[in-house]
Amino acid sequence: MNIWQSVVLGIVEGLTEFLPISSTFHLIVTSRLLGLGSSEFVKLFEVFIQSGAIFALVFIYTKTLLTDRQLLSRVLYAFVPTALVGALLYKVIKSIFFESNWLMLIVFVGFGLIFLLLEKYLTQQKIVLTKTCSSISPKHALLIGLAQACSVVPGVSRAGSVIVAMVLMGYKRDEAAKFTFLLSLPTIFAASFLDLYQNRMLIASMGSSTTLLIVGFVTSLVVAYAVVKWFTGYLAKHTLAIFGWYRLALAGLLVLFKVLP
Repeated sequence: MNIWQSVVLGIVEGLTEFLPISSTFHLIVTSRLLGLGSSEFVKLFEVFIQSGAIFALVFIYTKTLLTDRQLLSRVLYAFVPTALVGALLYKVIKSIFFESNWLMLIVFVGFGLIFLLLEKYLTQQKIVLTKTCSSISPKHALLIGLAQACSVVPGVSRAGSVIVAMVLMGYKRDEAAKFTFLLSLPTIFAASFLDLYQNRMLIASMGSSTTLLIVGFVTSLVVAYAVVKWFTGYLAKHTLAIFGWYRLALAGLLVLFKVLP
């Protein structure tokens, strides 16, 4: 990997981590397009730059979490199911889900269809979106956490699974986006810490590769900050449909040009 490749991956991570389009899926595809394969360093790099994206949320939402204890408690409630699933299925996730191109592609397309069907359902006014983050109950928080746990499969996306679940419960799209950002803080931190701990020997022997990690980290942080600021405003006035169509279009191009499966 060189500097420019680390910048590209940092941009992709920052753009996709908090949008409902699966950052893991995009990083895997981008690494393949860049000819990087799936070496141990590339896997470590992807985890490390994810930490950059999470720091963007720290800058934006730390004050909210420190001053709103009820919201913090709901975030912790929602984190529990995700933590349990991640701990129980860690090896399965890494050995099966990340190695199956067909599985990733099918899930990626499937969730795009879910977005489109959900928005069509909403146009029929069968669900009225009025709830905000302040009205999240402990029960809803646990259900949201279970929904996020589905994102262990590459192609789902944390943001996508949480937003879909919350919209079905009657929460406004932009409020659902805000909560998924807050829930990402403990989720990504825990997942990144576990991965970095598992690769501690590799980190200790990297030497000159440290520069690549720093460049990717900073790039991801800056881009993610801008994306988070934009996304909540976008969902306050728009639907998820564009992300559904994007998933279908990208999947078609990847199959057409034989990038995947």
